[in-house]
Order: sequence, then structure tokens, then C-alpha cells
Amino acid sequence: MKASATAKASATAPGLIIRSSAIHAAGCYTTLPIRKGKRILEYTGPRFSKEEADLRYENRDITYLFGVGDGEVVIDGFGIGMFMNHCCDPNCETEDVNGRVFVSAIRDIAAGEELTYEYNLYDSDDYECPCYCGMPNCRGTMFSDEEVARKAKLARRAAAKAKKAMSA
Repeated sequence: MKASATAKASATAPGLIIRSSAIHAAGCYTTLPIRKGKRILEYTGPRFSKEEADLRYENRDITYLFGVGDGEVVIDGFGIGMFMNHCCDPNCETEDVNGRVFVSAIRDIAAGEELTYEYNLYDSDDYECPCYCGMPNCRGTMFSDEEVARKAKLARRAAAKAKKAMSA
């Protein structure tokens, strides 16, 4: 009984398809309505350490990595979840449940809508990760608010250091 409960928990909702997206390349869409609160899918793929991910994807612009727990382990997206795009006004959210990442609807979603969630990227060497969602409330970045603040603090420190060096 426990195995079937686990299988059911990780099942992908019916009616999901991949097609061109106005946000970025390909996106995940639903052909059926989805009710608020419905668990839609599990973000699956091989798992490895953040350090291994950094080495593996060092020179790649696009990855499908999802940090789990404290971010020291990542999932290398494989499956329909990897096609879900970032949006500043998402219709889904992710939840880490004992190291498994599930995507659920945060509002009712109509058939034909693209499924999106906020990436809340963190710990990146990239200065910018622009957002192209086009929503009226677009923040212009896929970074989390915390990462935006961290990068701003680093930029202020670098500017102060440069100013100090110029005046010396």
C-alpha cells in the first residue's frame, strides 16, 4: 500500500503538454482545468551536489537545476517539470517535502494556460538573470529577493573599495 501511495504522490497530473512559450522557448501547458491546491507534478531527475553541478554546468547558459533543502543538493531536471518557466505572477508554487520537490497550483488554472512558478534563483555568479514574463508586476529578474539584496550589498562593497582605492 505504501508503494502505491508514493507512486500516486509523484504522478504527473493528466493533460500536461509542452509547446512554444511567449516567456521562453518551450513551456508546460495544461489542456485541462486545474483546481487551486492540486499537486500537479514532481520535479524529478538525477541528484548531485551543488559543487558537482557547478563543475558540470560551468560553461552552460541554460540549466534545469533545482536546489533541494539547504541547496547543497540539486536535482538536474528531467521530465515535464523542467519545461515550467519562471513568472513574477505565477500560477504554481514549489514545495520541498522530505527532499522531493512538488509543484502545486496556487490558484485555479484554466485549460490552455502555461504553468509557471517563481524560480527564486540564488547563489549565482551571474550578475543578472533577466525575467521575460511580461507581467505588469514583473520584477525584471529571476533571482529571489534575498539574492537581489545580497548582490546589491556586494556591489556596494565593491564600489566603496574602488572609491577608496581611487582616493589613496
